[in-house]
Amino acid sequence: MDENASLPERFEKDRIRLRAVAYRMLGSVTEADDAVQETWLRLSRTADAHADHADHEDGEERGDGDAPAGIENLTGWLTTVVSRVCLNMLRARENRREDPLDAYVPDPDAAPEDGRDPEEEALLADSVGVALLVVLDTLTPAERLSFVLHDMFAVPFDEIGPLIERTPAATRQLASRARRRVRGVAPAPGADLPRRRQVVEAFLAATRGGNFDALVALLHPDVVLHADRTVVPTPEPVVVRGAATVARGAMAATGRALFTGPALIDGSAGLVMAPGGRLLLVLVFTVTGDLITGIDVIAEPERLRHLDITVLDGDPSSPDGE
Repeated sequence: MDENASLPERFEKDRIRLRAVAYRMLGSVTEADDAVQETWLRLSRTADAHADHADHEDGEERGDGDAPAGIENLTGWLTTVVSRVCLNMLRARENRREDPLDAYVPDPDAAPEDGRDPEEEALLADSVGVALLVVLDTLTPAERLSFVLHDMFAVPFDEIGPLIERTPAATRQLASRARRRVRGVAPAPGADLPRRRQVVEAFLAATRGGNFDALVALLHPDVVLHADRTVVPTPEPVVVRGAATVARGAMAATGRALFTGPALIDGSAGLVMAPGGRLLLVLVFTVTGDLITGIDVIAEPERLRHLDITVLDGDPSSPDGE
């Protein structure tokens, strides 16, 4: 990093990394940007306090490129601060778990109040992996912080521990526990996972692209879709039969499909929908040959809690996936 650059310029060079950390911690572009902005404000306040102290001590003004006193590694300091900000936001979120999931469902046809393009968040979710965001959301704040910082950004445990008031050994255990949760159970025996995954991903691509003919081609003529009462919602579960009818229903969900990604659900390939990083519903597929013969759409919170949702091998989860 150029030591002669102004402090704002030096911060901007770290912004991409800070946003990547914050997004993986929070699963929301808006919240990640808020965390990065708060990190800049804290840096500015620290720098101003340093400048005032220096002026008082020796009458010399601080150069615009100087980092505040005591900060030898500005990137490391900023990563620590944004992590603390995210940790506080996650802990506050824990107290709001009783909020209805509908509050987190974006309307794909309405412009966001903050002017953000919902496709931006969808693309970022894809780059990280929707399933990974869903799994991370099931972790405790301390587990999530330990896993994200260590496994995705190679931050040593002895630097993570103080953030969560744990020893390096205890922090390592938290990351290990989170890692096991991300990996989840082994694929179901005899599930022919690669073929099923190919079919499921083709279904998602056709839905996102609004390709009715491609959807029909993936569905068995007598396909049956079951949706629980929370999906619509309706007083009773919904049953839809026939390839054309099921395909038309999928076409109506094209906007929401932007926030959907492949996942391993109870050991078999399926789809999870998670706007804002919060699990809303899953689609469990029955595949016979190369055709989908059944789809179970699950949104009831109690049913979702009993599903084992993990990341499919090969899902994008690199910290560079901006």
